[in-house]
Parts: sequence; C-alpha cells; structure tokens
Amino acid sequence: MQILDWYTAQQIADLNLSSLPNTKAGVINRAKKELWINRKRSGRGGGVEYAFNSLPSDAQEEIHIISARLAAKAQAKALKGNQPKPATQPKEANYLPEVIWSGWEDATDKQKARATEKVGGCFAVDDLVNTGMGVVEAIETVAADTDVSTGSLKRWYYKVRNFERSDWLPILLGNYQPSKSRQADFDEQAWEAFKADYLRLERPQMGTCYERLKLLAAEHNWTIPSLSSVKRKLENDIPKPQRVLLRQGERALADMYPALVRSVETLEAMEWINGDGYQHNAFVRWHNGDIVRPKTWLWQDIRTRKILAYRTDLSENSDTIRLALMDLVSRYGIPRKLTIDNTRAAANKWMTGGVKNRYRFKVKEDDPMGIIPLLGIELFWTSVQFGMGHGQAKPIERAFSHGGLGETIDKHPLLAGHHAGANVLDKPDNYHGGKDGASYEDFITALEQGIELWNNRVKRDTEICQGVYSFDQVFKRDYANATVRRATTEQMRLLMLMSEAVTLKPNGTFSLSCGGKVFGQKNRYEAVDLIGSNHKKVVVKFDPDKLHDTVWVYSLDGRFLAEADCTEKVAFGDKATGREHDKARKQYVKSEKAMAKAQQAMGVKELAELMPEVEEEAVSTPSITEIMVTQGNTVRKQTVEADADVENEFDTDFMRAMAMFKGDE
Repeated sequence: MQILDWYTAQQIADLNLSSLPNTKAGVINRAKKELWINRKRSGRGGGVEYAFNSLPSDAQEEIHIISARLAAKAQAKALKGNQPKPATQPKEANYLPEVIWSGWEDATDKQKARATEKVGGCFAVDDLVNTGMGVVEAIETVAADTDVSTGSLKRWYYKVRNFERSDWLPILLGNYQPSKSRQADFDEQAWEAFKADYLRLERPQMGTCYERLKLLAAEHNWTIPSLSSVKRKLENDIPKPQRVLLRQGERALADMYPALVRSVETLEAMEWINGDGYQHNAFVRWHNGDIVRPKTWLWQDIRTRKILAYRTDLSENSDTIRLALMDLVSRYGIPRKLTIDNTRAAANKWMTGGVKNRYRFKVKEDDPMGIIPLLGIELFWTSVQFGMGHGQAKPIERAFSHGGLGETIDKHPLLAGHHAGANVLDKPDNYHGGKDGASYEDFITALEQGIELWNNRVKRDTEICQGVYSFDQVFKRDYANATVRRATTEQMRLLMLMSEAVTLKPNGTFSLSCGGKVFGQKNRYEAVDLIGSNHKKVVVKFDPDKLHDTVWVYSLDGRFLAEADCTEKVAFGDKATGREHDKARKQYVKSEKAMAKAQQAMGVKELAELMPEVEEEAVSTPSITEIMVTQGNTVRKQTVEADADVENEFDTDFMRAMAMFKGDE
C-alpha cells in the first residue's frame, strides 16, 4: 500500500486504525476537534480530504506499519507464486503491540466485556479458516451458531485478521477515547485569586470564597464560571493530597499515608505491653468533695489487646502509673518490652530515670535509676510527628476511640445523668455542667464492669482474635504457653517505693521535695549513721503514702547506706494529699487574684490618661540682677536694674572670657 499525501474520511475509516474512529462520521468529528489540515476534494463525489501530515502521530505510525506489512506480504506472495498457504503459518507482527494496547486500561469494564464477546466470534471464524474453509463460509457458519449478524462478524474479523490473535482484544475495543468535557471560561487571574482565598489553613467555606470571587470579578472584569465548575476544576487540577496539605496542614497530609501494618504473630502474651491515660467523660464526686472527671491509666498486652491492669486518680500522675504497673507485675509477671508516651507523668524520673533516650526532662547523672529499667524492661517511646503524638504506635489508643471504653464505662447505667459527652457538641440533655457527680463507689464499679465487658466481648476483628474470640480468651490461651519472668520480693518493693536524689548535709540530715512545702519548709530527715560521711548526694527511697515514717538511704550506685527518720513533720505525710493541697492552693490564689482585680475598676493606663498635662512654668524677671563684669584682668560684680540695657555688654564680656579660656587671647 502506497502512503498518500491526502486521505478522505472514508479512506481513513477503512484502514481500521486503532488510534482513530473506524466510521466516516467519527473521523470527520475527530478532524474538527483536532483541526486537521483539509482541502476540497477534486473529482467525483467532492467532499473534503485531509493531509497525512496533520493526522495524529499514532495514526501516521500505524499507516506506515500497515503499508510496510502489506508490501512485505505482496513480496512474499510473488516469491511463492500460487502455492497454498499452510493453515498453521503464523502471521508476522509488523506492528507495535504496545501502541495497540495503549488504550486498553482507559476503557471501561463494559467496553472491555463487549470486546471479549467480539473476540470469541472472531476466534471461531479464524479456526474454521485455518481448516481450509473459505472466509465467507466460515463467517456464515459462525453467525448461524450465534446471535451475531453476518455483517457485524465480517466487519470484526476483517478488522483483526491481519494481526496476531493475541492482539485482537484491544483492536475490537474500538477507538476508545476518554470523554473530555468542555471547560467553562475562567480568567487565569481569577483562578489564582480563588486558590489564594480557598487553599489556606483557615479552611474558608467554598461558597463564601466564590462570593468574594464574584466581587473581584466585577471589579477587574474577570470571566468566571459557575460554582460547580469551579469545584470541578479544583478537583481536576489540584490533587487531593495537595488540597489537604494547603487547607489542613502537614499532619493531615501525613495521616493520608498508609499506616504501617505490624504483625504481632511473633510476640508472646505479656512480652510487650503498652499504656496510656484515659480521661473519662463522666463527672464523679471524689473523696475530697470535688466534682471531677477522673483519669485512668491502663496497661494493655499488645499481642492479645487485653487490658491487664489499671489505676484511676484525679489526674495522670506517676503514682497511678507505678501502682498499675505493680498490679500487672504482681498478677502476670514482668514484661520484656513497654511502650508509653513521652508525657510528664509517664516519663518521670521515678519511672524512667536512667533511660538514655529520655527527652521529656533534662537527664542528670545523679538521677536515680527508674523502676522500668531496674526491672529489666526495654522502654520504647512513641514518636512525635509534625508536632503531635503518633497514637497509631500504641494499640491501646483504639480502646479510647468510638465504641471503646467511653461506651462501656462512661455510659454505664450507674453513671446515668453524669455523662459529659465526648465534646461540647455532644452534651446530653441532662448535662448539668459538672455541678454534681456520681458517687466514687458507683464510678469504681462502673470502671471494673466496663473493662471486664471490654475484655470479654467476642468476635474481635484483630490479627489474633480473627473475628471469633475475645481479648480475654486469646490471652488465657497464649499466656499458658508464654515464658514469663516473675518478680522477686525485692523487685515488688521497688514498685511500692519511690526514690529521690537529695543533697546530704555533713550532719546526716536532708529534706525531700515529694511532700511539698508548708510555710516554705519541707520534711526534714536524719540518718545518724551518715553523720560525717563523704556522701554528698544520696538516693532516698520512700513510701509516698507514709512520708512521716522511716525512709531508706542508698548511694548513687545503689548500695544501701542507712535508715533515716523524719524529725520535722512539716510537709504532708503522703504525696497524694500534697498534690491535692497544691491544687487547692493554686485555685485559691487564682480566685483571690480575680477578686482583687475586680476591686480595680480603673486601670493604670486609664489613670495615667486622667493626669493633667505638664505646662512649662512662666519665670518672672527679677527687679535687680547681679552680673560679673571683666575689666582688664579684674572681674568685678555689678548690680543692674531690670530695665537696664546690659545685654550687649554681657555678651561682649562673655565672648572675651571664652576666648581667654581657649587661649585665643
């Protein structure tokens, strides 16, 4: 086939190119959209013909391939004469399969299914032709056995028969082109103005931004489309990750990234635990009469997800964390690994002192070794990403989300009427603003029953529960086969005691900060055995509930030195009471400051504004003035009346005196 310089629409359609329509009307429409070079056709029939060089590059390449293939076929036929072609002779692939298959992935499932139906009929026709049957007879035979018309089957087969059978499927797909809707006119400056307004961290509403855009368009004579067109352009031109970054920040963009899925299959029960504090959404009347929302610290097994131990208090503090860990170790043993947040309560020196990568507080060389490293537990901190904690690193966070402990505890029937809601928009109708609370006993009962319900709920969708078992069931099963370290009596004592590094005076006395200060003084302790010792810094271990009793003194390297007795019981005798007193003192100071401020109706600046302005004092002229007059080398005092004209004489004498001072005279 010779390549022409000009082609009619029908000639292009007859070529059955995969990159162009195979109908005359389709070719004409494509030519209009892409503005092919055309001219009036001379000769019979008239019409329009299109320049070969203006056709799409894919179409030009296909025409070259078809031309070369037909030329090779004609040459081979001339060499072989009239010898019949073997039925099994394969066709030569004188084309680029990747070009033919390029549009397959852009087609819809419905179009792919139709192409599959077509290729089945073409395979049947080709099988009959390869047995020696004529093409027309084969097409009629297959058409008679199927619901496909003879004309359609003939058109399909003639379209694909010169290609390899493995490439027939995309050819029968047709010339699929994704629909491109026409975009409305939108001035570039207007588009940039809309993006600057909408794509910012304040997250303004799109409708409001569009109203501002209309005002700008009227001011600057911009052409803008409808709001729906603007929204469609925004979604098409700016990928969603970029929209999220510009409107919600880096953390929201990072949350779009697929989370790392970690398998816990290789862990044993009690090998690795994690812990966190949960702020309850229910008001409780505490021991001291305060109406509070308690906070509970919980320890959870990472493999089975069972909550193993917990303690509750007014706030998240080192006592609840330590005592909850004591409960866990006493009942189940010592875990090998532990994950917590780097919060002030969790990372305190009594729990994590001595850990090298501890960065919540300043690491000091004389810090006592914390309970966690002393028990031989490997500590892992959760990471901080883009200014926020990475909660996905702790599985227990999922117990605090929707459908978690808030449902089983905070909405327990015993706490009815005292639920505060998860946020300000989720307040129940019986919310009373924290004016009353459930009894402490009812709260503890709800806490115990709620955690038990959480652990015993079956059909948990986790890697270990497999949608069948509860957390408690898989823990009992796996814990029976686990290798667990049991705590000794001395290790349990470590959990019950706290420690603090203090300065030891030469007379064997020291003070502890844990009890707080009362009237500016702390509890004072005396160790007679350490009088005159060389220890400047020591570690004191104590029971936080019995600060007025005996405490134990150790060297910095952990050797026991002596017992010390409290000689001045000034501060509180237990750490919890001291903490509550400190909170009450701060509330008192805050309230007094507010009342004192109310006494001052006028501020200092307002007072300053009321002060009169300073006016320059008018100085009267005295009736008699004494002046010093120089006569030669003598300076004489002269009395002058107020109306005397002495100005010129005084100026002359003054200038002469200045000249003498400078050495001019």
